[in-house]
Parts: sequence; C-alpha cells; structure tokens
Amino acid sequence: MAIIRFFHLSQESFRQGGLRNTVLRILITGVAVFLAVATVPGLEVENLSAGIATVLVLTILNVIVRPILLLITLPLIVFTLGLFLVILNALLLALTAFLVKGFTVSGFWSAVGGALVISIVTTVLNHLTVDRHPPPPFPPEPGRPLKVINPE
Repeated sequence: MAIIRFFHLSQESFRQGGLRNTVLRILITGVAVFLAVATVPGLEVENLSAGIATVLVLTILNVIVRPILLLITLPLIVFTLGLFLVILNALLLALTAFLVKGFTVSGFWSAVGGALVISIVTTVLNHLTVDRHPPPPFPPEPGRPLKVINPE
C-alpha cells in the first residue's frame, strides 16, 4: 500500500499552530505596539486597557482583514516592489485607532512610522521565538521481499 506524505509546512501555519503559538504571537504584537507607542510621536494610548484592546483589535484585523487587502492590492504591491505593504499596515493601524477608544493616531506619517516599528519588531521577535524546528524524518518504507529468480 502506498503511503501519501504531505508537505510538512502545511501543518505549521499560524491558524493551526496551537494555542501556545497564538498566545505567543499576540504577546509579540503587544510588545511591538507598546514599543511603537513609546517611540513614535503621534501614537498615543490613554490607559492599559485601551492598549490591550488595541493589541487584540490589531491582531484580529491582521488575521481577518489583511489577507483580503493583500489579495485585492496584489498588483499594486508587485508594482511597488512591496513598499505598498507599509501603506497597508499603516491603514490597518489607522483603522485600529478608529475602532478602539483610547488609542489615537495623529496623522498619516505617524501611522506609517508606527507600522514600520510594529512590522520590524514583530518580524524579529517572531523569528527569535516561534518554534522553527524541522519535522522528524520519516521512517523508511519497508521494501518488498526479495524474489529468487533462479534458485540453483
């Protein structure tokens, strides 16, 4: 019987990575958002609960809305060699500020700066913390038994 083996990376996506990876990515986004608020002028959070709401809303928007926007704007992303991704991230940050009371973005360039900081920090921290170990090797398939053609 033939054994069908699927590509191992199909089982390591963000949505199927388990609760640990999901919580870890939310925490990383939280660190990135609070670092952006602390360093970029024009990003402000009134209190801790507004900051936590900002992190959760931004995470939900990145999981649900961002893939749709990427698909819609794919030609523009290719034409600008990926620079339009910064604009998309800034728009998602501005949408987060619109949805969360207590989180404000003062202008377009503040949103772009915040999006850059959040993107860089999440990329670096995800690379350092998320498990990227290779899958275990597959056991060798048992071969067919040898046939003796000329027994003499």
